[in-house]
Amino acid sequence: MRAAGPDPFPAHRPNAGVVLFDAAGLCWIGKRFGAPGPWVWQWPQGGMDPGEDAEAAALRELYEETGATAEMVAPLGSIDAWLAYDFPPEVRGDKGRWRGQKQRWFAYRYHGRDADFDLTAVPPQEFEGFRWERLERVPELIIPWKRDVYRAVAEAFAPFAR
Repeated sequence: MRAAGPDPFPAHRPNAGVVLFDAAGLCWIGKRFGAPGPWVWQWPQGGMDPGEDAEAAALRELYEETGATAEMVAPLGSIDAWLAYDFPPEVRGDKGRWRGQKQRWFAYRYHGRDADFDLTAVPPQEFEGFRWERLERVPELIIPWKRDVYRAVAEAFAPFAR
C-alpha cells in the first residue's frame, strides 16, 4: 500500500523489511553472510518486484532470508509511509541507477521455534547466523548509513517489544 500522492523517492529502489518479534518482545536480527565487521547485523529486507504488494514482498523476503513462512508469524503492524536512505558513494557505484532504497516495514510475532529457521532456504544465502536482540539496541548494530531508518522503525514498533 502506498501513500497517496506523488512518490517522494522516485530514485530509490522499492524495498520491504520485517521486524520479527518473539514472545518475550525481542527481535530477530541476522548476521549478514560473509560481511566484514563491525556492522554485520540487520533485519530481513529486500527488493520489491514490479507490481508486488509491499506486505507480500515482506513475507517473501522473510521466507527467502530466514526460511520462516507466513504460517509461522502473526501480523502486529506496519509503517504506511516510505522510509528511505541513500547509498554512500562507495556503495552506490554497484547499485545501478538507484540513489538508495525506500522501504515499507512490517512487524510480526513469531510463533515457530529457533530450529525452524533455515538460512539456506533460498540461494543466495543472506545470513550466516542470527540472534534475538532488544529492539532499541538494533539501530547501533546496523551499518551507519541505514541507522536513521532503523531508528524510525524501532520507534514505530516499540509497543510490540513489550
